[in-house]
Amino acid sequence: MGEYKKYWFGLVAIILVTFTLLGWGGVEIYRTAPPIPEQFIDTNGQVILTKDDILDGQSAWQRTGGQQLGSVLGHGAYQAPDWTADWLHRELVAWLDIRGQELYGSDFESLNDDQQAVLNAQLKKEYRKSTVNDKAQVVLSATRIAAMTKIAPYYIGLYGNEPSLQTSRESFAMKNNTMPDLEDRQKLTNFFFWTTWIASTERPGTEATYTNNWPHEPLIDNVPTTENIMWSIASVVFLIAGVGFLIWGWAFLHKDEDINLLTPDADPLTKIALTPSQKALAKYGILVMALFVFQVFIGGFVAHYTIEGQNFYGIPVSDYFPYALVRTWHIQSALFWIATAFLMTGLFLSPIINGGKDPKYQKLGVDILWVALIVVVVGSFAGQYFALADILPAKYNFWFGHQGYEFIDLGRFWQILKWIGILFWLVLMMRGCVNGFKQHGDKNLLTIFVASVLCVGLFYGAGLFYGERTHLTIMEYWRWWVVHLWVEGFFEVFATVSLAFIFYNLGLVSKRIATASSIASAALFLLGGVPGTFHHLYYSGTTTPIMAIGASFSALEVVPLVVLGYEGYKHWSMQRQAIWMEKLKWPIMCFVAVAFWNMLGAGVFGFMINPPVSLFYLQGLNTTATHSHAALFGVYGFLSIGFVLLVMRYIRPDYVFSEKLMKTGFWALNIGLVLMISTSLLPIGIYQAQASLTEGLWYARSEGFMQQDFLQRLRWIRTFGDVIFIIGALCVALQTAKLAFARPSHANYKPSKK
Repeated sequence: MGEYKKYWFGLVAIILVTFTLLGWGGVEIYRTAPPIPEQFIDTNGQVILTKDDILDGQSAWQRTGGQQLGSVLGHGAYQAPDWTADWLHRELVAWLDIRGQELYGSDFESLNDDQQAVLNAQLKKEYRKSTVNDKAQVVLSATRIAAMTKIAPYYIGLYGNEPSLQTSRESFAMKNNTMPDLEDRQKLTNFFFWTTWIASTERPGTEATYTNNWPHEPLIDNVPTTENIMWSIASVVFLIAGVGFLIWGWAFLHKDEDINLLTPDADPLTKIALTPSQKALAKYGILVMALFVFQVFIGGFVAHYTIEGQNFYGIPVSDYFPYALVRTWHIQSALFWIATAFLMTGLFLSPIINGGKDPKYQKLGVDILWVALIVVVVGSFAGQYFALADILPAKYNFWFGHQGYEFIDLGRFWQILKWIGILFWLVLMMRGCVNGFKQHGDKNLLTIFVASVLCVGLFYGAGLFYGERTHLTIMEYWRWWVVHLWVEGFFEVFATVSLAFIFYNLGLVSKRIATASSIASAALFLLGGVPGTFHHLYYSGTTTPIMAIGASFSALEVVPLVVLGYEGYKHWSMQRQAIWMEKLKWPIMCFVAVAFWNMLGAGVFGFMINPPVSLFYLQGLNTTATHSHAALFGVYGFLSIGFVLLVMRYIRPDYVFSEKLMKTGFWALNIGLVLMISTSLLPIGIYQAQASLTEGLWYARSEGFMQQDFLQRLRWIRTFGDVIFIIGALCVALQTAKLAFARPSHANYKPSKK
């Protein structure tokens, strides 16, 4: 450890504390997950539905694309309703009308204030006190059963081919006959009902529902709890305190030790002859850009579905490529190309760590991994198509089709195959890194790099800890281990350390600065990032401690982002440190963009929806899409593009970037993303937020609200930003292709003798 002892002790302490909290929270989630009663019965003891009926409904929901078609408990797509909030409101309204007829012979709206007050009191009592008895049963009143029976045909018809609901299917971007089998549609309603039951029934010993009173529903007093407000205030306090301590620490501990660092007169990496495995990485760049372009075009397709619903500029396409499918491909292709870019970067660095040579059969391993990536992409995409086309038998759906869970949509077989590929990458990386430890010199930078590689390789496996019929709350816990902890945590650490390693090898920063900043950055990212996973679980059926941990620590995720403006300036200024740095201008500019979008997308837009009271009203709205687009592409997208361009630059060192292509591509991507957010996603999200605050989430996601002319115009306006963004993507992809196929290549390139 040497001089870095304090950094390592700090990092290890943070890892121990944060993972202890994450593990304890997991135990709490398992222990307190909302019950799935063995039976729902009527007052005469007749069984209405069973636990198996609910789980069968969950499986049926997964086969429709699950979270890619509307949302459940707030998690999923944004065009169709949140089925939990929608069912709950419809059932409550139906109950009031039925009870009004029973008591007064009239529907609810026709009653006087005193009569409505009586019914409202009865409604709240029945729904919020619907508890599980000692036989694991829930007794439902005749009125509630009648309300369920009254609204269920709407969902059965909507997911089927009911002609009277054709306009609604178009509004929700649903294909006709989304679920052809009537029995499956009936099972689906059982699952929807259960999610509304846990969202309306008080957890024993508390005055809040199992979902902490989410969604906002004034009819039964589903409003933010006292704990919700307290921890929201606390999160703001922690944010201010974290920023304050960061500034103090930066002021007193930061040292500009690299001011007098002598920049090499030639690019040090060009003095090293590339190994066969490094030369073989050009095809990775092509794969990254192919998936990137596909994702961008399919994203435009998805965005247009929010306008026409079942058509693409008048062409009826939803029967073949429904919204749920193309949105799945849009998200999955993003994860694939970003992950591939990171794998490419690691494989480029491994031989450098190994002393400029390949371990035995390294090139073969690189080639095999590339083929495996293509197999996983094509196989998973095909499985998802066959699942949503109702071609794949239901019993094979979870394993080979569509899991139904956003970001982890690929079938379990493909998920396992993907993890095997990542583990294979880990082996390829370790072969070079292990030999690096045998060389002389300080190994601290290498140690933190290897630690980040191990975490990237191993933690994707967390997504295998749930199954097809796993409780939804428990599934969400493990899903966010992958989506938040793996992607937003360890990938970010790997990226930070990789950049530090690259800049050190370029002679732009000292080894001490690269090492200290890497360990410190890892500590800062993990401090908020690990327990911050819980901010996705406020309303998924968890208890107050989960909310408290998530709100407190996720506020600290924003803290390191405060200094990213300075980091961005440092990256930009590197261009002027040497003449040869001009050849690295555009990768460096991508890293500058990362700093900006990390601050805005992850910091500002992330914290906008982070406090519990904020997310209570904003979950499932376009405000979330604002954050995800700005953070996922703005941060990881630009970072991946920068990595690809950097690696390709060394694979083809005698090729110069096209200033016209790169300038157009870089600025078109940034301007397109700004327009996409500012003209459509954010304004729609703010407009929805007002509706959610006043009426409830059901209204903010309802057909009547979302199809307003004003919002339709905003979705059309977004097209301009999308087109500019697509142009940028094509320019960057073309530049990468020119690099990949340029001649002469490194095969006949002679390293500099300077």
